[in-house]
Amino acid sequence: MPWTRIISALLVVPLALAAIAIGGWAFTAVFALLIVFGEMEYFALVRAKEIVPASKITIAASLALLVVSQVRVELADAVIPIAGTFICFYLLFQPRIATISDISASILGLFYGGYLPSFWVRIRGIDAGSFFVVSDRLQQFDFFNYLRNLDQLSLLKISFPVSNGSIYVLMGFCCIWASDVGAYIFGKALGRTRLSDISPKKTVEGAIAGLLFCVVTAMLWAYSIGWQQWWLSGGILGLLIGVAGLLGDLTESMMKRDAGVKDSGQIMPGHGGILDRADSYVFTAPLVYYFITLVLPLIP
Repeated sequence: MPWTRIISALLVVPLALAAIAIGGWAFTAVFALLIVFGEMEYFALVRAKEIVPASKITIAASLALLVVSQVRVELADAVIPIAGTFICFYLLFQPRIATISDISASILGLFYGGYLPSFWVRIRGIDAGSFFVVSDRLQQFDFFNYLRNLDQLSLLKISFPVSNGSIYVLMGFCCIWASDVGAYIFGKALGRTRLSDISPKKTVEGAIAGLLFCVVTAMLWAYSIGWQQWWLSGGILGLLIGVAGLLGDLTESMMKRDAGVKDSGQIMPGHGGILDRADSYVFTAPLVYYFITLVLPLIP
């Protein structure tokens, strides 16, 4: 693995963990930056196909969606049809007559670049409480026993409220990271069968290894945080995250292939652009959210 790729990861991961721990507007602000840069890369791919999208209003609508998800999550879904209407009106009154491709690319930008990632903000807001209240299995450790009695987490003399949703975000991120590591290592070592012509470097062996790593990681997390039927709940969630992450990666590769570029950008040395690094997180977010809120309570 190139050193530039490793160094970039060592710089980004601590920032991601800090944003997860702090939560609130800090977490939302980090995702706002990611969405702005990610959609800029997406619209650059779109313009390579001579399509003229409503990029500015789409980015503004995506940021508004993040704010609503932070303030009134129950109203977040209402932003999508309203924003889509404004995007169509905007394109309708442009000097250049808009095409179906212009409208479709703009709406896809709102959905792919704004709506789906906003579910991480929803996940972070689940079950307000202490970051360190995870399960009785961890109470045997004095360190966790002390931390779980804190009402606030203090970092660098700054106190801020925390949420149990951070556990779910961290769980989802760790599953994605485990999937990426497993697919990379075993794909390099054992990969022989090409997975898809969309991404020639991906192999069936690497995909299977990544999926297994993801499932095992989810099971370990499910056991640690005391989920009922942890092997079943963790296995299902790991399977969902692994498949969704792989499909997200292939979707972004398909867009790059169609646009005729190797990377979506160069903002992260060794990784490419924001979309190159965050593609596995896009389709994963809503699956994690709805699994926790809808499916998990049904597991006996």
